[in-house]
Amino acid sequence: MRNVHLTRMAKVFVGLSGGVDSAVAAALLVEQGHEVAAGYMKNWINDEGIPGDCPWEQDIEDARAVSKKLGIEFRVIDLIDSYRDRIVEYLIEGYRAGITPNPDVWCNREMKFGVFLDYAISQGFEHVATGHYARRRTLPDGSGAILRGADPNKDQSYFLSLMTQRQAMHALLPTGEMLKPEVREVARRFDLPVSEKKDSQGICFLGQVKMSDFLRHYVADTPGEIVDTSGKVLGEHRGLHLYTLGQRKGHGVASPRSGMAYVVVGKDATRNRLIVGWDTLESEGLYTLECTVGTLSAINEPFETKRLIDAQPRYRAKAEPAVIELIEGGKVRLKFQRPQRAISPGQICAFYDGGRMLGGGVFETVA
Repeated sequence: MRNVHLTRMAKVFVGLSGGVDSAVAAALLVEQGHEVAAGYMKNWINDEGIPGDCPWEQDIEDARAVSKKLGIEFRVIDLIDSYRDRIVEYLIEGYRAGITPNPDVWCNREMKFGVFLDYAISQGFEHVATGHYARRRTLPDGSGAILRGADPNKDQSYFLSLMTQRQAMHALLPTGEMLKPEVREVARRFDLPVSEKKDSQGICFLGQVKMSDFLRHYVADTPGEIVDTSGKVLGEHRGLHLYTLGQRKGHGVASPRSGMAYVVVGKDATRNRLIVGWDTLESEGLYTLECTVGTLSAINEPFETKRLIDAQPRYRAKAEPAVIELIEGGKVRLKFQRPQRAISPGQICAFYDGGRMLGGGVFETVA
């Protein structure tokens, strides 16, 4: 049994996704004696003909089967309208504006620990539990803190970087205390029906829908020129929203240099041009030392003091030392100690002090 850092029994609403991680979170809480109920967030059903598999019906049945096995109440919570307003529109407008949004981080802030948490509290629950590989602690001052998960290969704290203090106080993250193989072992010990189910991949709650197919359904392709850093025309792109900074494949431009491919180094939205160049430190626009981060979220303390932190510019990227400094407009300036590759406006940067999450924000400008 794992300690989830509650000193008393509590009423907990578990967000069951239909996968093994959230199922084990529910099982551990039941085992510890908490009053547990579960809910499936019905966010998306892909009824608009977008290519790809969105297995929400199977996920609901799997979540229901887990709840029955554990003997807990199960509810399906219809959040489709909220998801469209808070996540889908954010995603579409971001790509239309030429930035690279991160729906998974926003989904945690706005949906799991946003609308879903508000629903849980309205129903008398004290906490929402999920299967995230991150850890929650209560600090000496009574505030809630988010730490990296115990499994360094599965750590998902980055996806919680925009959480507020209120959200952190109400969150429970039981599987974050465990290694992934341990989670599978616990699932087998409880004989959970999803113990061997494969982990899902894809956009938050959209299933196996390719981002390019999703975007093409909502954002019209606007072809334009592909140019090199000197302005020489090399080809034609399908639409700037379909490409990301640092992208090596899929732009369709062959490199004249053996063993060295062109990569996307910039977008000129004004002239609808995609800019490609070489993957080198000297390639203009690809590497940066300084950037501005806005839409800040501080989990425990405001970013008022200039200090050295660890900044993680994307999921699966290594957190890098950077000086953070508050500037006008409620934003911060980040100065990395080493050049960072392919930082794009719209992406999320997570801030850490060692293994403790400080918060995060959205890249706005890159110098």
